[in-house]
Order: sequence, then C-alpha cells, then structure tokens
Amino acid sequence: MAVETREYRAEARFQRVSPQKARLVLELIKGRGVQEALETAYFTKKRIAPVIHKLLTSALDNAKYVAGEEGIDLDVDSLYVKQALANEGPRLKRIRPAPMGRAYRYQRRLTHIVLSVAERQKDTDLVTKVEEPAPARKAKKATKKAGKA
Repeated sequence: MAVETREYRAEARFQRVSPQKARLVLELIKGRGVQEALETAYFTKKRIAPVIHKLLTSALDNAKYVAGEEGIDLDVDSLYVKQALANEGPRLKRIRPAPMGRAYRYQRRLTHIVLSVAERQKDTDLVTKVEEPAPARKAKKATKKAGKA
C-alpha cells in the first residue's frame, strides 16, 4: 500500500543567464529541506541566486495553495527540493564590432529553470523486528571488560 507523493513545481523561463551558471546554484539546494534551501539561495553570491530564491518561494506557495484547495494535509516542514533543473532556452545571436570592419558573432544564452518540491515520506509502513544479541557477543564483551579492570 504505497502512498503517492505529490510534487509541487514552479518554473522561471527565459532567464538571462547561461544554464551552466544556474546549475551551480541549483546543485547547492537540490535534495535539501525547503527552509535550508531558502537560506542557501538567499546567501549565495551569484547573480541568479535571488531568482532561484523567488522561484523556490513560489513552489512553496504553490504547495500550500494546492494543499488547501484539495484538502490535503501538508506538513511544510517535511518538504524538500526534489528536482532542480536548468534547461537551455533559445539563444540570442548578437554581433560585436571587430577590427578592420569585421564583425564577431556571439550568443547570449537563456535558461529555463524548473524547481519541484515534495514531501518526505515517513517509514510508518515498515515493521522492524528486534533480534536478541547472540550470547557469544555478550561473552566477548564481558571478557574485554574484565581485561580492562
């Protein structure tokens, strides 16, 4: 009887930063709890970090809103960043003046950032069996204690 976990996502499209630079910040928050990820994004000194902080806040607000609408009991403290992607968007082709009347072409890269948060499942379905320790181990511990005294 597996309980399906819900994912709540938010997207920021056409961000003026290369995907490689956005991934540097996303790798810092992937898999962390939402509160810890928000703090990490807030204090990271990268130009894209405030956008990711805002996006993470939006995903958290989406989770609260959907849970309220559907009557789902959502524990905000157990939310974590399940997915953090920076996909490549369209490239803007630009031309830069070069010496002797020539022109150099370069590309401005755009990024689509996708964040999704989910609730960590607690292992309540699992039954654990407590086994008695073997008598040989007890005897070894007793001899070690006697040797130390």
